[in-house]
Amino acid sequence: MNGTERLVFVILFLFAIGFFLRNVYRLFAMMCLGRWENRFDHLWARVKGMLFYAFGQRRVVSEKFGVNHFLIFWGFMVLLLINAEFLVRGIFPRFSFEFLGRAPYGVLLFIADVASVVVLATAAIAAVRRIFFRPSHIEGTFDAFIILILIGSLMVAYFGMNVCEIRLGQSTMVAWLPVSGLLSGGAAAVGSAETVHLVGRVFWWVHALVLLCFLNYLPYGKHLHIMTAIPNCFFKSFSFVTTVPRMVFRKGFDFGVSRVVQFSWKDLLDFYTCTECGRCQAACPAHNTDKPLNPKQVIQAGKLNLLANGKAILSSRPGDTLASAVKDAPSPVALIDGTEQSVSADAIWACTTCGACMQKCPVFIEHVPKLIGLRRHLVMEKADFPRELTDFFESSEQRFNPWGIVPTDRAKWAQERNVKTLTDHGNVEYLFFVGCAGAFDSRNRQTTVALAEIFDAAGLSWGILGTEERCCGDSLRRLGNEYVFDQLARDNVEMFKSHGVRKIITQCPHCYNTLKNDYRQFGADFEVLHHSQVICNLLKQGRIKLNGSADGRTVIHDSCFLGRYNNIYDEPREILKAACGRAPLEMQRCRQESFCCGAGGGRMWMEENIGKRISLERTQQAVREDPSTIVVACPYCMTMFENGIKDEKLQDKIKAKDLAEIVVETMVCD
Repeated sequence: MNGTERLVFVILFLFAIGFFLRNVYRLFAMMCLGRWENRFDHLWARVKGMLFYAFGQRRVVSEKFGVNHFLIFWGFMVLLLINAEFLVRGIFPRFSFEFLGRAPYGVLLFIADVASVVVLATAAIAAVRRIFFRPSHIEGTFDAFIILILIGSLMVAYFGMNVCEIRLGQSTMVAWLPVSGLLSGGAAAVGSAETVHLVGRVFWWVHALVLLCFLNYLPYGKHLHIMTAIPNCFFKSFSFVTTVPRMVFRKGFDFGVSRVVQFSWKDLLDFYTCTECGRCQAACPAHNTDKPLNPKQVIQAGKLNLLANGKAILSSRPGDTLASAVKDAPSPVALIDGTEQSVSADAIWACTTCGACMQKCPVFIEHVPKLIGLRRHLVMEKADFPRELTDFFESSEQRFNPWGIVPTDRAKWAQERNVKTLTDHGNVEYLFFVGCAGAFDSRNRQTTVALAEIFDAAGLSWGILGTEERCCGDSLRRLGNEYVFDQLARDNVEMFKSHGVRKIITQCPHCYNTLKNDYRQFGADFEVLHHSQVICNLLKQGRIKLNGSADGRTVIHDSCFLGRYNNIYDEPREILKAACGRAPLEMQRCRQESFCCGAGGGRMWMEENIGKRISLERTQQAVREDPSTIVVACPYCMTMFENGIKDEKLQDKIKAKDLAEIVVETMVCD
C-alpha cells in the first residue's frame, strides 16, 4: 500500500468509525428514554444464559434451518480477529498477529480460511432459500439480500486478497491457508505479476469498503440484532411470562403504556433486537387463525415508533433531567393506532397471552408483557375495551367472580358432601382453591366433585374457603385491569394468611399460575400445587391406585398456563398412562409446542368475531389423532374443547374430560 492509499483509507476509516459511533450513541440514548428496570441481578446466571443462548445459539438451532445461522454466526465470530487485523494493518502496514507466535497465528489463519468458505456457502444457501423455498413466516425483504450480498462480497474479497498474495509470493503462511492455497492455482490465468498485484489491490479495497459499509449499515436495518442480541440474551427475564410488573397507584403516575418511552429500557432493547425470523408469528395462535395480531409486527412497530419519536424527544430535552424531559416531551407518532409505526387495538385484544411467541424467540424478546402494558392503558386510562368486558369487570369487582353470581352460591357443589371449610376446620394441610369455573360452571363442577373424591380416597387433609373464596384475578391482570386485580390479590393474600394457609391445591392452571407467581409480588409464600401434581404424587405414594381400564384412545392437550408457563408436562402423562395402561396420544403440536385453546389472556370472556375460532382450530388438531377422548387439565380448556366438539358435531364420537374425571373412573376402591 502506498502513502496515498493509506491516507485515503485512514480518512475513510475515521469517518466510518465516527459515523458508526454516532449512530450507536443515538440508539443507546433512545433506549435510555425507557423507564428504569433492574436487569442486573443474578449476574452469574445471566452470563451462563448469554453463553448458552447467544453464543451457543440454543434456541436458534432448535429449528431445522437454525444450523445455517449458527454457522454464519460463528464464522463471523472467528473472522472478527482477522478483520480487526485487516483494519489495523490498513493504518499500520507492518502490524500482524504473528507476534502471538507462528503456530498460534497459523492456527488462527487456518480457522479463518475454513470459516470464510463456510460463511460463503451458508450465505448462498440462505439466499437460495429466500428466493426459492421461503417459508410463509419469513418476509422477502430487500434488506436481507443486501446483508447476504455484503457477506458474500466480504468472503470473495478475502479469498481474492489471499490468492493474489500467494501468487505473488508475499504470503509466508501458505501452508495454513488450505482453501486460499487451493484457489491460488486458478490465479495463473490472470496474467503478469503486475496484473495480479492490481487485482489484489482491487480485492483489498473491496474488502475494506464492504467492511466499513457493513458496519454502518447495521444500525439502519433489521440486522441491528447483530449488535443487540448478545446483551438482550444477557438481560433476559428469569420468570418467562409467568408474571408482569406490579403497578404503583399514585396520583400523577401513568397507568399502562400509551407512549413508547413508557416501556422499560429492556423493552426498547427488545425492539432493536428483533431478528424478524418470524418464529413468533408462526407459533402465534391468533395469527394462525387470521386475527390482526402478529407478534413480529408488534415488535417492528415498536422499533419504528421509537425511531420516529426518539429524535423529537431527545431534541426537546430542556437540559435538566432526562426523566422530566421524557414526561413532557412530545411524541408525534401515536403508539396505539393502525399505522405501520403503531399497534392496532384489535391486535392488542387478540392476544391470548399463551406465551408461544416468547417460547420461540431466539433472542428472548418479551412480547406478552408489552401487550399487557398497552391493555392497561386502554382499560384504566381510556376505558376503551371490548363491550363484553364491561359486565366481566363489574362482576369481578362487585361479586368477585366473572359471572356475577351471588358469592353465597360458590360452595353449593359441596352441600351434599362432607367438605371442611377453613372457617370451621382451620387445621387442614391443604386449601383446595376451587376457583370460579370449578364453583360456578356446571360442566367444570364435575371436575371439582371428582377431585373431592380423589382427595377423600387418598386420605388427604383438605378444606375449602367456601363462600369466603374470591376470584384469583388472573383474567383481570391479563386484560389490563390491574387496579381491580391489585385489590383482589391483596385481599386474598391477607385472607390466606389469616387462615394459616401453607399449601394450596388448584384445579385451574390460571389460578395455579396466579397464586404461585403473581401473588409473590404481594407477599405470598405459599406452596401451590396443581391437581395433576397432587394426583401424580398420590399415585407414586400408593395412596390411590388405578386399574388401567380407561379407553386408550385419549389425546392430551397441554394447557399454556400449566405447561409453557410452569413446565408441567410429565405429570398429566404419567397419570394417563396409569389410567389407560398406555401412553396417551399426542397432537402434532404438544408440550412446549402446544397450541392455545383460545381462552387465555381473558379471551374466555370475549367474543371471537375475527377469523377462525382458535378453539375450533385446536379441536381439529386433536381430531386428526382419531381420539375417543380429549383430556385436559384446565376448566378454560374444557370449555373451549366442548365448544369445538359441538362446532364439529362430534358429540357422539368424542368427549372432553378432565384428568381428574379419568382418574375417578379408573380408581380402585379398597
